[in-house]
Amino acid sequence: MALIVQKYGGTSVGSIERIQAVAERVKRWRDQGDQVVVVVSAMSGETDRLIKLAKQLQERPEPRELDVLLSTGEQVTIALLSMALTAQGCPARSYTGAQVHILTDSAHNKARIRDIDAARVRADLEAGRVVVVAGFQGIDEQGDITTLGRGGSDTSAVAIAAALKADECQIYTDVDGVYTTDPRVEPKARKLDRITFEEMLEMASLGSKVLQIRSVEFAGKYRVPLRVLSSFEEGEGTLISFEDNDVEDAKISGIAFSRDEAKLTVLGVPDQPGVAHRILGPIAEANIEVDMIVQNVGADESTTDFTFTVHRNDYAPALEILQRTANELGARQVTGDASIVKISLVGVGMRSHAGIASRMFASLAKEGINIRMISTSEIKISVVVDEKYLELGVRTLHDAFGLGQPATA
Repeated sequence: MALIVQKYGGTSVGSIERIQAVAERVKRWRDQGDQVVVVVSAMSGETDRLIKLAKQLQERPEPRELDVLLSTGEQVTIALLSMALTAQGCPARSYTGAQVHILTDSAHNKARIRDIDAARVRADLEAGRVVVVAGFQGIDEQGDITTLGRGGSDTSAVAIAAALKADECQIYTDVDGVYTTDPRVEPKARKLDRITFEEMLEMASLGSKVLQIRSVEFAGKYRVPLRVLSSFEEGEGTLISFEDNDVEDAKISGIAFSRDEAKLTVLGVPDQPGVAHRILGPIAEANIEVDMIVQNVGADESTTDFTFTVHRNDYAPALEILQRTANELGARQVTGDASIVKISLVGVGMRSHAGIASRMFASLAKEGINIRMISTSEIKISVVVDEKYLELGVRTLHDAFGLGQPATA
């Protein structure tokens, strides 16, 4: 008997018919003797609908109240799925994040899980029930409802799997696995049978929408076997595993990209110790995450130009903060650009293969694609380019590194 945690995304539970199909799949697992915990998202489109309602009342909805509103989406799904399971003769019980005490910090809309009390879930499993838990949400120490940010149901599922020491965490979604890149951008993209946690972590952080980055962090930290599968067709999906001896065979495993980028630059900042902290400190205090950072010598030796990127949703508040900071520092000018994208090569094989960066830059240059920023690590190279070059850039690099070809044995 295995203990399995399954997560179903919004498209997987987007209608009564799809919820019934999920119930049938879950029942098959339970009927073969496994214990099953199901974590679900809100029905597709529901979270966007709730956000739209909130913005009709406030341009920037109050974070605490927005969490109260958004958490209702998953509550609908858990009740409906539990009803569907019961109707099929499979005992089930639903729980909100608060009811199973998914304890988080108090960062509304972006909360992080601190602890999970799995006792209630274990008791139901031992009683032969399927447990259905609302993803994406928790409760803080003050008893306030919190949400984990977009894709947070993945994190909920992996965290619950870790707390229960589950045999496997299965993420069911509208794709049948992890691909070398998004097939909607590059039709020749190839499904990967397996990928390392390290590579998946980079892919998630760099814009791949298959899994939320924190879910991969949890899985890697607590060694939770993780598999991405399709809700709509049978298959083995993609196994996310620890690095093995074959990783040197593949220089590049995939290409990630993010459309949700914005770039901010403060020009003519006094070149003195502590200036980076004075620029980024207020940004961090506003709970805005900074990605790529570049600092250059300014127009004269006594000043510097400082550039960084943020998520496009954070562009307006970050620009407002930066303009205040620039005035305090006596900087010359603040500029911004919300029409950029990031394209990244990812592969643990980079560690043992030279020349990856030069081939990447040469391939983009051949297509007339200008690189605005560059960032590297051991297993990834990221570039910022103009938004209009996204699809051309991804396809060019996919061909240049032969990612559409079958993996060699």
